Amino acid sequence: MTAPAALTLPSLVEGAELVGEFKNSGYREPPQLVCLPNRQLVRLPPLLFLVVRTLHEHRDLTATQDTVTALDTVADAVSQEAGARLSAEQIVYLVDRKLAPLGVTTYSDGSAPPVVRADPFLGLKFKLAVFPESVTWVLGGLFSWLFRPPVMVLMIAAFVVSEGWILTSRSIADALSFAILTPVSILLVMALGIASCAFHEIGHATACRYGGVRPGVMGCGIYLVWPAFYTDITESYRLGRAGRLRTDLAGVYFNAIFVVALTLLYLQTGFEPLLAAVLYVNLEMMQQLLPTLRFDGYYIMSDLIGIPDLFKYIGPILRRTLLRRPADVRLDDLKRWPQIFVTFWVLTVIPLLVFQLGLIITQVPALVAKDWGMMRRLASAAADGAGPLTLVTSGLQIVLLVLPLIGVAFILYSVGRQLVRRAVRYVNAPVQEAAPGA
Repeated sequence: MTAPAALTLPSLVEGAELVGEFKNSGYREPPQLVCLPNRQLVRLPPLLFLVVRTLHEHRDLTATQDTVTALDTVADAVSQEAGARLSAEQIVYLVDRKLAPLGVTTYSDGSAPPVVRADPFLGLKFKLAVFPESVTWVLGGLFSWLFRPPVMVLMIAAFVVSEGWILTSRSIADALSFAILTPVSILLVMALGIASCAFHEIGHATACRYGGVRPGVMGCGIYLVWPAFYTDITESYRLGRAGRLRTDLAGVYFNAIFVVALTLLYLQTGFEPLLAAVLYVNLEMMQQLLPTLRFDGYYIMSDLIGIPDLFKYIGPILRRTLLRRPADVRLDDLKRWPQIFVTFWVLTVIPLLVFQLGLIITQVPALVAKDWGMMRRLASAAADGAGPLTLVTSGLQIVLLVLPLIGVAFILYSVGRQLVRRAVRYVNAPVQEAAPGA
């Protein structure tokens, strides 16, 4: 092999970690995981992971050998373990065309790879970390006892009893009426709802620590157009299926504990708005269990079958099912039952999403009229010298009515942009295939 002037021995990027096999995956060939310095996980086929691992194990070769000899040594080591002959040129090719563009290794000329950031479809945007890893680690330790089996059984039983008692013996309608007519009560219910969301995220962090992995930062961001809390639980992919599912369900489990606490507080005080807060938290739990958007229910489905991103299979499955196209290579990579599960998920979720969007779109005129009416009443109340609590409450109600309209517009924009991009690629494909060297 003739060495170019700038040839160097590629290396694993500083701060990256070789995690190993993705346990209980739904792929025919289990992928291997590499954790990048920004905590993003990259899935690699076994051969590429072997190349990275061998480069990392032989990273000190250039201290005693020239670059060409070091690359030959790496190629021999990879060939021996892979059971197929790879040359040094092929190692360089795999690094420059596959590994470095993913941000896993440096290029063969020594240049640094790009910083890779995931941009999942309908993912959380504008994330802002509020609590560092050290804080989430401490919070996880404070509440980890809640995952001991006897405690979990007790808490779930208490939640079932609380729900049954509230729904059968108390009037939720009366509590809602009281809360709506009292501005302070509305603000209290919303504050308790926000506290429940924060406790939900602590549940995810606690489940990570209980499973033996380190939770990441906690913060807030924008999901579609709604403010949302988040916890970085990337490390949960080091766990098996049971550990990942426990982490996914932990947030809803902590919401259930929050419901128990609200019920006990109501028994002590008899304060009706607490029942409205219980209903609010129940709605949060139901929303989180939806498998359509990227809520907890989606990740439960994903971890159940061992496929990290279900949305990227929508196109291949629709093309195969509706257009009768040959199966995409991405589908061939999946085991048989995950293929069936993902197909069922796509053919169920897409109609549900379309139905939900259609239902919201049909309500747009009513929402616009209601928003306009609320704005006029708010202006009238301000002119009449209404108190600050009334103005704040009315303003929050207007925001809550406007957000669904903006959310629909954003979803339609995202879907439309994806369709336009796919159409452009489809139109340009024949030209690209005919181009020399394509």
